Formats: sequence, C-alpha cells, structure tokens
Amino acid sequence: MNIPPPLAPPADPLAARDHALREAAVKLEAGFLKQMLSEAGLGRAPGGMGGGAGEDQFASFLLEEQALRMARSGGIGLAESLFQALKARDAA
Repeated sequence: MNIPPPLAPPADPLAARDHALREAAVKLEAGFLKQMLSEAGLGRAPGGMGGGAGEDQFASFLLEEQALRMARSGGIGLAESLFQALKARDAA
C-alpha cells in the first residue's frame, strides 16, 4: 500500500488554515488509533523485535507510525469529523 505523505501547506491563507486544521485532525485521530491499537495488544508481542532494552521504545515508534498512516489513509473517519468541527468552530 502506497500512502502519500502530508502535502505542503498551500500559499492561500484560507487554504493554509484548512490544511493546518486537517493536519491537526489527522494527528488527533492517529493518537486515538495508537491508544486503541496499544490497548488491543499490538506492539506488545514478546520478542517481536529480537528483545533487548530498547524494544518497548521502538515498538512504540512503530505503533505511532502505523496509527499515523492509518489516519492519513482514511482511518475510521474520526479525522474528517474533527476537521469539520474545527472548521466550523474556526469560522464562528
């Protein structure tokens, strides 16, 4: 699966604001997904990376990146709902 990286902010100030709001929404969804995946036990496989003192830390990095990629590829739809709410609040 090829997931595109986040786009650079547009030059138009209004579009740049929308871009910043969307990126914030994606990061919030990614944080939620990371927590849910962690609670489900993903990233806690004993010896999954060969063991060692740094395994937990690197497993956390992997889980964070997986959650971010899930959110950027559509995730569970939470980012879009958050974006719409943030945009409505910003317009008010």
